[in-house]
Amino acid sequence: QVQLEESGGGLVQAGGSLRLSCATSGRTSSNYAMGWFGQAPGKERDFVAAINWSGGRAMVADSVRGRFTISRDSAKEMAYLQMNSLRPEDTAVYFCAAAPGLRLGVKGYEYDYWGQGTQVTVSS
Repeated sequence: QVQLEESGGGLVQAGGSLRLSCATSGRTSSNYAMGWFGQAPGKERDFVAAINWSGGRAMVADSVRGRFTISRDSAKEMAYLQMNSLRPEDTAVYFCAAAPGLRLGVKGYEYDYWGQGTQVTVSS
C-alpha cells in the first residue's frame, strides 16, 4: 500500500506561480510512475503531467505545456508540480497519483494510488 499526500495549493492571482508537492509513504518503491491530475468543479479529473520512476521521462498535457513542469526526488520520495503563468481556468483540485511500472499513464484508471487533493484557485 502506498500513501500520497499533496500540499502547496492555495489562492493566487493570474500570472502567478505555485509549487505542489506530493509526499509518498508506505510500501514505496522507486519503480512507480507519478502523475498529477486536476479536477475542476463539475468536471472530470483530467491528466496534467506524469513522470517515470527515474525522472528521465516526463510528459504534460497540451493545456499546460510550457507553463507546468513535473519533477521528482526519488530519494526523498517526493514528486512536484511547478505551476507558472497560472490562469483562472487552471482552478481545480489537484491530485497526485502513483502507478507501478514503467509506463507513463494519462488515464486515471492507470493509477493505483491517489492522494486527497489540494485546491488551487487562480483569480483573474
